[in-house]
Amino acid sequence: MNIRAIVTDIEGTTSSISFVHEVLFPYARQQIAPFIRDHGNEPEVRELIEAVCREVGAQLSDEEVVDQLVQWIDEDKKVTALKALQGLVWQRGYRSGDFTGHVYPDAYENLKKWRAQGLALYVYSSGSVKAQKLLFSYSDFGDMTPLFSGYFDTRIGAKREASAYQQIAKQLALPAGSILFLSDIEEELDAANAVGFHTIQLVRGGATSADSRYLQAASFDDIPV
Repeated sequence: MNIRAIVTDIEGTTSSISFVHEVLFPYARQQIAPFIRDHGNEPEVRELIEAVCREVGAQLSDEEVVDQLVQWIDEDKKVTALKALQGLVWQRGYRSGDFTGHVYPDAYENLKKWRAQGLALYVYSSGSVKAQKLLFSYSDFGDMTPLFSGYFDTRIGAKREASAYQQIAKQLALPAGSILFLSDIEEELDAANAVGFHTIQLVRGGATSADSRYLQAASFDDIPV
């Protein structure tokens, strides 16, 4: 592979799924109501509240918005306004030291190595860019953001749609065939592969399969870059 850039997912790839579902989601669920109450009149937050209303096609009270957000959190919905509001809530948690962003040691070491080798590193996650930057700014290994050249979220497109990867390649100004995408989700790899990205599936905590249509890796140590 003649790779010039690596785009990585977060959940199940650089970071554990349990951190997201057992730390971040419960924290957002607990804190979203007081956050909306305390910050609902700030322009950025008010616009996101209105975006929730547009998403459901009805004008909701702030209490109803909170109820909708909690429902989406419980359902793990990939709604852009929800992800943005979660990012704002998590910012308070990271900055107050309530938690740090989980990153696997092998991911940290290899991302550092690849960056030193001159590869450009990017993140593409369904979580908002703000949430991505927070996780890596306040990671278990300190501030990792200098390793990354950019971040993408669902504003560029859904992760299971090929058009999103076309847009990423366009923004990177690189041929699709020079980009490697890392994810644990086959449907995301399908979409990236459809436009010519190289792809590797992370299979953390499980057995890799010789029958998989994708090259699999149990950790970043196994990725042939």
